[in-house]
Amino acid sequence: MPLLHEYLALNALPAALLDRACAPYRPAGRFAWRFARGKLGGDPAFQGLLRHGLIPDQARVLDLGCGQGLLASWLMAARALYEATQKGEKGGAKQEESAWPTQWPAPPHIAHFHGIELMPREVARASAALAPLKLPARITQGDICETPFEPCDAVVILDVLHYIDIAAQDAVLTRVREALSPHGVLLLRVGDASAGLPFMISNWVDHVVTFVRRHRVPRLYCRSLSEWQAVLRQLGFQVRPMPMSTGTPFANVLLVAQLG
Repeated sequence: MPLLHEYLALNALPAALLDRACAPYRPAGRFAWRFARGKLGGDPAFQGLLRHGLIPDQARVLDLGCGQGLLASWLMAARALYEATQKGEKGGAKQEESAWPTQWPAPPHIAHFHGIELMPREVARASAALAPLKLPARITQGDICETPFEPCDAVVILDVLHYIDIAAQDAVLTRVREALSPHGVLLLRVGDASAGLPFMISNWVDHVVTFVRRHRVPRLYCRSLSEWQAVLRQLGFQVRPMPMSTGTPFANVLLVAQLG
C-alpha cells in the first residue's frame, strides 16, 4: 500500500506547477524545455522534496551538480503557485490541478539559491532560463571537488557523487558538513549498489542519458545504502532513508541527513 500511495501521489503532480517550472526554459531552446518537462514531470525526487517538506523555510540552498538549474525553477514555481492559490488566483481556471495541493505543506521561501555545475552547456541553459527572471538564485560553472561552498542551510545532491571517486566523495561530504548551519540538512539521492537488478538498470540508464547529453561516459563509483549511511553518520548526521524511485525501475534512495 505505501508504494501504491507513492505512485498515485506522483501521478497527481499539479499541471500548473509543472507548467510554471518549465516555462522559463522555452527561451533556452527546445532541448532545454523538453528535458525540463521530462525530468520535473517524471523524476519523483522533485515532487518528494515538496510533498515531504524537506527544505526548510527561508533556507539558503546549495545545489551541487545542478545541471540546467531545474531545482531552482521548481522551488520558485512552487512558491509562486502556492501564493497564487492562497490569494484565490488560479489563472482563470477552477480545476484542482491549477491549485497548490491541499495535502502538501507550504513550499519554502528560498532566501538564496546557489547551483554549481561542471558542464558549461548546462550552465548556459540555466543562465538563459533563469537570469531574465531575476530570482534570488545564481548558477556557476565549477567542479564541486574544488569550488568553495558558502554557508548554507540545505544542500541538495541528486545522483551526482557516483561520478567522482570514493576519496573525492568523502571530501565533498566533509566540506558540505562544514558549510551547513548547525541545524542544516543534506538531501542526498544515491543508488543502492546492493539492490541487484534495479541498480544495474539505474547504471545502464545513467550511461545512456550521459551519452545522449553529449557528455563523456564516465566510470561510476558506487556504494551500498548501508555504506552511504555509515559515511554520513561518521560526519555527525542523523540519517533517514526514503525510497525515491517510485514509478521507475531504479534503485534510488534519498538520504535525509540532518544536523543538530
